[in-house]
Amino acid sequence: VQLQASGEGLVSPGGYLRLSCYVSGSSLSHYTIAWFRQVPGKEREGISCISVYDGPLEYSDSSDAQFTTSRDNAKNTAYLEMNNLKPEDTAIYYCAIQLPVDPTSCGLYLQDYHYWGQETLVTVSS
Repeated sequence: VQLQASGEGLVSPGGYLRLSCYVSGSSLSHYTIAWFRQVPGKEREGISCISVYDGPLEYSDSSDAQFTTSRDNAKNTAYLEMNNLKPEDTAIYYCAIQLPVDPTSCGLYLQDYHYWGQETLVTVSS
């Protein structure tokens, strides 16, 4: 199973950016999806996750930005939409998936996720 993230870039404060995470080698429909981010010198933190059955979603409250995570199983792709971004949201973002014990729920525990996408840099700056 491999994850290919895309959508990295530079965005102005208050702006919008969408990250994508394409999964190959297996069907995304079997997996819980999560997004994490890491600022240099800090621990990786969970942003949001979505269960196999598209809910419930869990969002971190560590940012004032608006995060929306979704999945398109037909395209084997997950998305993280980010709105009202602030400079403190500048970080390396990661997508991750896991085969869940409970397909009706999801969590943001790093150790639960077995497959990870590559680093995706998001820079929020004017």
